[in-house]
Amino acid sequence: MDKSNVYDVAVIGAGSAGLQAAQTLGRMHRSSVVFSTDRYRNDPTGHMHNFLGHDGAPPAELRTAARKDAEAYADVTFREAGVTRISGELDDFVIEVAGEEPVRARRVLLATGVRDTLPDVPGIEENFGDLVAHCPFCHGHEYAGTRVGILGSAPHVAAMASMLGPIAAEIVVLSNGEDLDEATVANLERLGVPVAAQPVRVVRREGDGLVVELDGAEPIALGGMLVKTDWEQSTPFADQLDLERSAMDAVIVDAFGRTSVPGVYAAGDMAQGPGLPMPMASVLAAAAAGMMAAAACVQDAALERITL
Repeated sequence: MDKSNVYDVAVIGAGSAGLQAAQTLGRMHRSSVVFSTDRYRNDPTGHMHNFLGHDGAPPAELRTAARKDAEAYADVTFREAGVTRISGELDDFVIEVAGEEPVRARRVLLATGVRDTLPDVPGIEENFGDLVAHCPFCHGHEYAGTRVGILGSAPHVAAMASMLGPIAAEIVVLSNGEDLDEATVANLERLGVPVAAQPVRVVRREGDGLVVELDGAEPIALGGMLVKTDWEQSTPFADQLDLERSAMDAVIVDAFGRTSVPGVYAAGDMAQGPGLPMPMASVLAAAAAGMMAAAACVQDAALERITL
């Protein structure tokens, strides 16, 4: 392989994790190529929250500013192209690009995120990212002082109700015709949270809030609703590289973003760190993970060249 035509790191994805990784690599004068598309998990959200210094800012605004920062470093190259396949090994990875020549890199940093599947209830998708959300840390405060609905029947609804207690004026669990287990029923009773057991026909926007129409019951007005999404890896690269995955299908990484395959790192919503029950899905956590993974790329490469 011609080493003069190889990037130190190929960063796949240009959300907060990938952009922070690019900036970190650029500051350390490591050549990197960042593959960017125009699809991001938080596209439905008009404003992001719980991010130091950027609370309430549109996600696209943050990405634009972060990309400008990364582009200021001469060793960072951006490619507006979709990656189709990644193969190879440490010091010799091949990144195949749609409609273009392949790119070679010594290391690969995956920051491709995940894809959400919303509950199959009419009106959820249209209002997701605003009056319907999946994260109380990102959107719960915006529902403060209103009646908040929690859609679902799994045990997590009790924990969600407990977290929302100091925020919401009222809470109602919408089980959508499904049965709750005894422990969840007992916990909700302890919290004083009622359950609307009827199937949900539709969720629609009305004024500043939502109206939930139920089968055989009066509609319920809400200030907001929290739902649980199902998610999957947004790209096939974890499969292509045979990376170890958790029971939730997240890529398992160590504290520095190293995966089970030497030379491959992962950061952001797609990755699950040590001691965590699931990926920490937030813009700020993704950016921090991107910085750590990029730092590990630099450190690992440096240690290969010296004897301790």
